Amino acid sequence: MKLVTIATNFYLAEAELVRARLEAAGFHPFIANENAAGWIGGSSTATLLRIEVPENEVADVKEFLETPAAPAE
Repeated sequence: MKLVTIATNFYLAEAELVRARLEAAGFHPFIANENAAGWIGGSSTATLLRIEVPENEVADVKEFLETPAAPAE
């Protein structure tokens, strides 16, 4: 399974929010370099955190992320 980077971030908390949102929608995200950020307190200035998904999910994930979230009721 080939993974494709769909977003990058310097902050682990923000990357985890994107991952959680994608997982809740049924996608299969992975954060590359996650451990490096954890070792240095939640941010990774030495390397970007890469949010990756399987190649067959890329188009659907991009569409999902570009769609504004519905307001909470």
